[in-house]
Amino acid sequence: MDSFEPDDNGATNGNGAQEALPPPPPVIPPDVVPVCAEPEHRPEPVKKKVVRVPIARRGLGSKGQKITLLTNHFKVMVTNVEGHFFHYSVSLSYEDGRPVDGKGIGRRVIDRVQETYDTELAGKDFAYDGEKSLFTVGPLPRNKLEFTVVLEDIQSNRNNGNRSPDDRGSPNESDRKRMRRPYQSKTFKVEISFAAKIPMQAIANALRGQESENSQEALRVLDIILRQHAAKQGCLLVRQSFFHNDPRNFADVGGGVLGCRGFHSSFRTTQGGLSLNIDVSTTMIIQPGPVVDFLIANQNVRDPFSLDWSKAKRTLKNLRIKTSPANTEYKITGLSEKPCKEQTFTLKQRNGKDVDGDNTIEVTVYDYFVNHRGIELRYSADLPCINVGKPKRPTYFPLELCSLVSLQRYTKALSVLQRSSLVEKSRQKPNERMKTLSDALKSNNYDSEPMLRSCGISISTSFSQVEGRVLPAPRLKVGNGEDFFPRNGRWNFNNKKLAQPTKIQRWAVVNFSARCDTQGLVRDLIKCGEMKGILIDPPFDVFQENPQNRRAPPVVRVEKMFEDIQSKLPGAPQFLLCLLPERKNSDLYGPWKRKNLAELGVVTQCMAPTRVNDQYLTNVLLKINAKLGGLNSLLAVEHSPSIPVVSKAPTIILGMDVSHGSPGQSDMPSIAAVVSSRQWPLISKYRASVRTQSPKVEMIDSLFKQVAETEDDGIVRELLLDFYTSSGKRKPDQIIIFRDGVSESQFNQVLNIELDQIIEACKFLDEKWSPKFVVIVSKKHYCNICSCSHMLCALGCHPNWTVHKI
Repeated sequence: MDSFEPDDNGATNGNGAQEALPPPPPVIPPDVVPVCAEPEHRPEPVKKKVVRVPIARRGLGSKGQKITLLTNHFKVMVTNVEGHFFHYSVSLSYEDGRPVDGKGIGRRVIDRVQETYDTELAGKDFAYDGEKSLFTVGPLPRNKLEFTVVLEDIQSNRNNGNRSPDDRGSPNESDRKRMRRPYQSKTFKVEISFAAKIPMQAIANALRGQESENSQEALRVLDIILRQHAAKQGCLLVRQSFFHNDPRNFADVGGGVLGCRGFHSSFRTTQGGLSLNIDVSTTMIIQPGPVVDFLIANQNVRDPFSLDWSKAKRTLKNLRIKTSPANTEYKITGLSEKPCKEQTFTLKQRNGKDVDGDNTIEVTVYDYFVNHRGIELRYSADLPCINVGKPKRPTYFPLELCSLVSLQRYTKALSVLQRSSLVEKSRQKPNERMKTLSDALKSNNYDSEPMLRSCGISISTSFSQVEGRVLPAPRLKVGNGEDFFPRNGRWNFNNKKLAQPTKIQRWAVVNFSARCDTQGLVRDLIKCGEMKGILIDPPFDVFQENPQNRRAPPVVRVEKMFEDIQSKLPGAPQFLLCLLPERKNSDLYGPWKRKNLAELGVVTQCMAPTRVNDQYLTNVLLKINAKLGGLNSLLAVEHSPSIPVVSKAPTIILGMDVSHGSPGQSDMPSIAAVVSSRQWPLISKYRASVRTQSPKVEMIDSLFKQVAETEDDGIVRELLLDFYTSSGKRKPDQIIIFRDGVSESQFNQVLNIELDQIIEACKFLDEKWSPKFVVIVSKKHYCNICSCSHMLCALGCHPNWTVHKI
């Protein structure tokens, strides 16, 4: 076809001849006067929401003495950056079309697919996440593949109602022939469909600072490869942490619960390139072994005949056991209602029929195992049986023939004593931790992982070195304007007065049966306070616990004590000093704090007066002074004031975090807390605001909370008003936000959800007010070797050997 172009005066026809254009139609009829449309009829322009993203780092710091640090990162080399990961969606179903929902079965099915159809899959290696995603390096032969595979020994939940309890559902070989086996082959249908293509170049781009969705996905694939590698070694998987079944890694924390030490490993992009981050990780597991031993430890009783069986039933439900002598695995569904010697079931007879012509008889579980199976039972006769069947088709086993399988997670909340024991037994010295991490890398043998080899990935076995800087300790100001210099990250107030000491007037002492000279303690506390500048009046009274209440539950003891206090005190106290009998892990601590802080709003300080000296009392007074609104010390630069940026314009500093319930407390509300600086230009005085929110929600949802047209009940309004009133009626021109507890995947949510709320709260107070904002995410910088939480640990607490997270 000939090409043609129109000119300014006309058009061409098919032969290239010029043709005149027809006259244009009239835009407005001659008798119509144009009128402007009313503004309210014009559609509002759609405002495009600005999406904020983290800014790139502008440079590195330079202050301080340079030192070399070793990190728990291992350098990763990537040679195949030109290839692609291919993402496939996986659908698993049974032969009848029902979807597969059992955890753990997916990996077995996909492994069988790979073994059976290796040729059809072009010999490709898989990275499978155990659920619905599968990745390969390069494409599979087709975009959609369907397979059928058979797995043997898949447990069936369809138990025969009249069968005898046995490792395979029958007492012997002849019984087995005429009864349905609970373990049998099952057929699975597998559908693998192409979903996406991820360039490996995205990893290289991320290392150059060009983060994208592809780079996050590519790193996710590498982490899935690590999970799959651990799964093949029989590890318990908890996100990116892996736990081997090795008793040397178990630590008994009491109550039938063990701390299981494992490893967290994940690929990370750093300024030095791609690295593998390995760290020690701990999860809680059920004590493996005889069920009866676990129950005795869990309920802290002396023998199985003292157990609370209703509690035991709740604790055991869904746990996996192996039964002897056949070593077959089952899942516990419940307990029998009657003891083993009374619980009956219907047994088919092998030879002949009874007098009524029936070939079945009723026998007890005890009689069956002892007389028909010849298995000695020492203590099960008077105890309930373990049920591994369904409610209407139970399958019973005597308790002493059942053992709990290893590596079963314990997800309930730990007690105070268990937490304390876990911390104590998890502690490692620097050299031990270094060896643990080195051994973990060697034992994982990532060089043998075919998927990593396909990616051209090799991992160094040496700890990465980075350059650190020991910052000079900040100069402090204490009482009387005296300068004070911390040393080795610590300081004490011996022979020092506090910067702003408070006065304690209306207070009392509460003694929960602690053995001490309370009068002498009060005298020493008042004397020590005077040395620090704190004026302490004599206490109104010393309330001693009634000896009759000592054996009562902790909550009752606290309530009884408050009944006594309220009956004698003339008004609400300014402060209560509480003496506890135990130095650590007192079960009174929680109820006491809850009653004082949550219900009554009374400031309280707890102490265990076992070894009291001047240093101990000084530390206690530092806490009391701060709680009552005093100031122990402040930075010299804040006293000047000469803090860069902050001292030049009114600035409020916010610190935000969310605390969640333990893994076993799924319905426990999360607690959002925000602290804010006050009395600008000071930055050492803060107030706090706390709200509850939905369980396990990390983003704070109550920073701005409009409850009426002109009313905001959010956290930020409360803190801004406090800053305004305490800072000479100044609104902050700058708001610095420190956010703790968020992962890298949540950075954008902080910027686009939480920061939006803060801005809304500011605009709600004053529409014309536009302060500047900066959001700083506080990542953990604790010492990764000694696990101390001291911020200065990273600056030289181990001068000869230091390992830190980047």
